[in-house]
Amino acid sequence: MKPTVISENAISGAGVSRRHALQRVAGVSLATAAAQSSYGQAQSGQAQTVQARSATTQEFLDLMKQLSNWNRWGKDDEMGTVNLITPAKRKQAAGLVKEGASFSMARNAEMEAAVDNPQPIIRKVNRLGASAPATGMGGTGDTFFISYHGYVHTHMDSLCHFLYDGKMYNGYSKDLVTENGAAKNGILNFKHGLVTRGVLMDMARHKGVDYLEPGTPIYPEDLDAWEKKARVKVSSGDVLLVRTGRWARRDAKGPWPNSAGLAGLHMSCAKWLHERDIAILGGDGAQDVVPSGVAGISQPIHVLSLVAMGTPIFDNCDLELIGREADRRRRWEFLVTASPAAVPGGTGSVLNPIATF
Repeated sequence: MKPTVISENAISGAGVSRRHALQRVAGVSLATAAAQSSYGQAQSGQAQTVQARSATTQEFLDLMKQLSNWNRWGKDDEMGTVNLITPAKRKQAAGLVKEGASFSMARNAEMEAAVDNPQPIIRKVNRLGASAPATGMGGTGDTFFISYHGYVHTHMDSLCHFLYDGKMYNGYSKDLVTENGAAKNGILNFKHGLVTRGVLMDMARHKGVDYLEPGTPIYPEDLDAWEKKARVKVSSGDVLLVRTGRWARRDAKGPWPNSAGLAGLHMSCAKWLHERDIAILGGDGAQDVVPSGVAGISQPIHVLSLVAMGTPIFDNCDLELIGREADRRRRWEFLVTASPAAVPGGTGSVLNPIATF
């Protein structure tokens, strides 16, 4: 079977794909993967480096089969691993609330174009305050245009967002996504909200740095080490949130082109995620390390999560505040609640996930 890379435009049919540059990067990723990538300056002033690993396309194809959840919850399933968020899981998660302290994990809307944000949120104020009467009842209003997929806006990927060999999760055809939206695996499946336990894996704090440098890979042994250090274990039905410090770096140094690299999960983490049976994968970037190290596959974690495992993704969460709050409490688990927009046929949704201690 010949591997192909399916771009976002295969779904949306229009607009600038965030993956055009990444597909060019993927072609040289094996050569790049052999090089060392810096973790950045540690708080002690010492730079840390890590040897990136390469992976083959065949290994990716093997994982597509080994990690598949197709038909696990029936041939008509469109919920994927969100099925693991059972009533008992929700009750367990609610029991984590001890203080009632809540914190947003969404990035404030980026309204300005930048090298990592070619499609900023556009706002038009339809009714100005100046137009309202000075006495009596008045009102204001505005309209937003949001192209939420990409590398900046906090959003949720539904299970129709990525395809591989013409199929989305559970074997549904790519042809089911038309100009009228997705007939299967759309965001409306999650209309009733997501309520479960969240676990924060703070890889930047784990490495003793403010942020991981672009191109820094995260491996399964890093995830194991964090569990041991934080004394928390990821379990079935959890939302796993991985902090690389991406927003801390952007705020400190400014935006950089995605083709220059992104810290994130190496493909080898996919088996770890499957073994833990997480319900949702989230992070402060787009989850995948860039370059991926896999020839022809620019975002293997995205494909394996959305297509093979049926695991929705929270992209571009801002985990700086929750990272500080969790560190202050030495509590890395909390209640997570999130409600995507109820848009029939949507490939995803803007999102404001909330963590509550």
